[in-house]
Amino acid sequence: MAANNNLDLHAEMERIARAVDQQFDQLLEIPDDPRSALYKAMRHAAIGGGKRVRPLLVMATANLFNVDENSSIRAATAVEALHVYSLIHDDLPCMDDDDLRRGKPTTHIVYGEATAVLAGDALHAMAFELLTDEQSHHDPFVRAEMASCLAKAAGPSGMAGGQMMDLAAEETTFDLQTVTRLQQLKTGALLVACVEIGAILGRVSPEGRIGLRGYAHDVGLAFQIADDILDVEGDEEKAGKALHKDAAAGKETFLSLMGLERAREQAQMLVDQAKSHLSNYGQEANLLRAIAEYIVERDR
Repeated sequence: MAANNNLDLHAEMERIARAVDQQFDQLLEIPDDPRSALYKAMRHAAIGGGKRVRPLLVMATANLFNVDENSSIRAATAVEALHVYSLIHDDLPCMDDDDLRRGKPTTHIVYGEATAVLAGDALHAMAFELLTDEQSHHDPFVRAEMASCLAKAAGPSGMAGGQMMDLAAEETTFDLQTVTRLQQLKTGALLVACVEIGAILGRVSPEGRIGLRGYAHDVGLAFQIADDILDVEGDEEKAGKALHKDAAAGKETFLSLMGLERAREQAQMLVDQAKSHLSNYGQEANLLRAIAEYIVERDR
């Protein structure tokens, strides 16, 4: 990727990260009542840090279809709210038991387990509140389709199902096909939903989204392979979270099953394949192409 595209991508990532933080800042104004600790915990988890890849995918896809940015940023914030909920719950002692997330103590470390559970629950609900609000789109059918898309990506046929498989991976040995299925659900389903929601905002028919779904599917797998490589080779300070946990838990990963060099080659092949799915688009899809490259080049 050319250096100027890199600069454009990182500038856009920073711009969208600021916009998402502003949305959360407005939505999570701390009340002067006994709920204040809940709002503080939600703000702690949602504001600041993170790559904001999911909001970026929503915005980049919506921009293909000239969607009003007031709509797309609300949808992007909804997806990020759901993602943050999953991180809060994933970090809990009963799940992955992590003390560090996005370079700061995890929510349950700061606010306690009970408040962290409620903060995750509230962010989950907020995601659907945002998507179904008239401010997100004037067409109720668009709002309903976005909510349905995100619900499917979050549930037993998506992220929650993948997380259950991930828990089971600590007690059994998975082959490459099963690990791929796990990651398609745990990580990939929400990434696909980001692209779908951007296209739904643009009123693209399901048949018209086939190429975009292919792009998102390949980006999702490349993202997880890159994560597995970073878990072994990465810098914890840059990552902002504990690394080497999969190996310690005895879990099979793309890296353990394929080896480092084959994993790198597979990730790059997926990126190239993802970009090929955008062949029907011109320069307007350059941001999506740059995101695909970033997925395997990132250091956190």
